[in-house]
Amino acid sequence: MERFLWICLAGAAGTGLRYLTQVWASKTFGQLFPHGTLIVNVLGSFLLALLMQIALTSDRISPSLRLVLATGFLGGFTTYSSFNYETLALLEHRAWGTAALYLVLTLLGCLLAGVLGLAAGRALL
Repeated sequence: MERFLWICLAGAAGTGLRYLTQVWASKTFGQLFPHGTLIVNVLGSFLLALLMQIALTSDRISPSLRLVLATGFLGGFTTYSSFNYETLALLEHRAWGTAALYLVLTLLGCLLAGVLGLAAGRALL
């Protein structure tokens, strides 16, 4: 039960940080492109890969902390469902180029961030 509560608390913190990131991105870059969702998904991909590389190849992160950070914090922080909805909304508005750009940047950005996260985890160890 204690682990469950920590995961829930971490998820709330991740969700809060996602909200603040999206507010900041809207104010900084405008609202024509979903910058906030792109930022949290790419950053979340990097952080999850980094965390898992360190947690699964060393004893520096306990299994309980890994669950709290991965399932809780990063689960609350990343926003695939928002990415999906925003892509569909762009397509419904016939913003083909913007939708394609968002799709490619998200997929390639998250994949690259994951590769960099694994490399950073290996370098730290």
